Amino acid sequence: MYRRLILLIKGAFVLIVLTFLSFCSQQPVSPTSEPTSVGTISKAATAADYVQGLLPGGAIYRIYMPDEWNGDLVTYAHGYVSVTEEVAIPEDQLVLPDGTSIPQMINNMGYAFAVTSYRANGMVTQDALVDLTQLADKFTDLYGRPGHNYLVGASEGGLITTKSIEMEDIYAGGLAVCGPIGDFVAQVNYMGDFRVLFDFYFPGILPGSPIKIPQEVMDHWDTVYLPNIIAAVSANPDRAIELCIVAKAAFDPNDPETIGQTVAGLLWYNVFATNDLAQRVSGNPFDNTDRHYHGSDNDAYLNKNVQRIQGDAQAIANAKAMFDTYGTPGKPLITMHTAGDPIVPFWHERLYRAKVSSNGQISFYHNFPVMRYGHCNFTEDEVLKAFAALVFQVTGENPVRGRQHAGSPVLAAGRNLFRDYSGMGGR
Repeated sequence: MYRRLILLIKGAFVLIVLTFLSFCSQQPVSPTSEPTSVGTISKAATAADYVQGLLPGGAIYRIYMPDEWNGDLVTYAHGYVSVTEEVAIPEDQLVLPDGTSIPQMINNMGYAFAVTSYRANGMVTQDALVDLTQLADKFTDLYGRPGHNYLVGASEGGLITTKSIEMEDIYAGGLAVCGPIGDFVAQVNYMGDFRVLFDFYFPGILPGSPIKIPQEVMDHWDTVYLPNIIAAVSANPDRAIELCIVAKAAFDPNDPETIGQTVAGLLWYNVFATNDLAQRVSGNPFDNTDRHYHGSDNDAYLNKNVQRIQGDAQAIANAKAMFDTYGTPGKPLITMHTAGDPIVPFWHERLYRAKVSSNGQISFYHNFPVMRYGHCNFTEDEVLKAFAALVFQVTGENPVRGRQHAGSPVLAAGRNLFRDYSGMGGR
């Protein structure tokens, strides 16, 4: 099944260039000791002025105002940050993969832009919902209530955005990209499956258990364990390909480096998110006791020898209660997802669509697939079109200042997304 793919790689030394998504290495910013401060950010995000301070729950907030404000606000819900990092605005999550500054892009359209660190790192979805409402209150205190508050989030922020749209009344609509919005326990099982399969194909590379990560592995990830993973995958590309096929983890067969990126990316989450999640849900939510893995050279041997782990029923129930979406947006919700997402698979969109449809709210939900490998791997043009589609659904207007007319290219692009994907499972 996978031999044709192996031929693409055999004989080549697979060097993994790990730019690792938009949220694996954070650049900390120390919180100010004053309630509000003004500064200039000179990092990758933008060179624009901002206002920064602390919210009542302890989260850091930052607000960027345009030269000419159109009266509306874009609030940004950032993605996962490891609990090993200090609480800070994640600077590297304020840029798109092509280097575009998100705050600057939003300000250039006349919108205010607001973001918060959240009060803690890790799987803080529930706390983040509260921090984002506090951010809305802070913005109103400083600048007045916006005409529309659009919530935009990526990865864990996509989940936070979706749950916020379902649960809060302060948002006009949401744009959730590459989020685990379909079934959170299924996401846990996907990542857990990848780790137990990695241990089967590459035994002895990562110490500890797939459900309990030694601190030593986290402390020496960059210097010891990531290089070991790179070396193992490079030396055994056929095993790495079979691992991805059995785990149903996306990679681009025309680009061997994506195999290493997929392996290292999913293992990063296993190492840096497993203990945190187990603590939050009071146990182990991963269970593969009845899983039948297939797609290998010898499925019978694989299923007999792969490690089996039984989940804690209460932890699984807690994970569902804390992180699952309801499928009741009640207002416009645009989602965008790369079809080849190795971290949060595209099947989340199909599962969420089924929820929304069963609740009779399909008219609020529109998904736009992007045919590309990568997690949250979108261009500026794609983000602008999705945002235009959101604003059009809410107001019928074009989000770009000075182009408030039906013939606007950006507005037309937003409308055309609905036309292009209608009847193709993209609504």
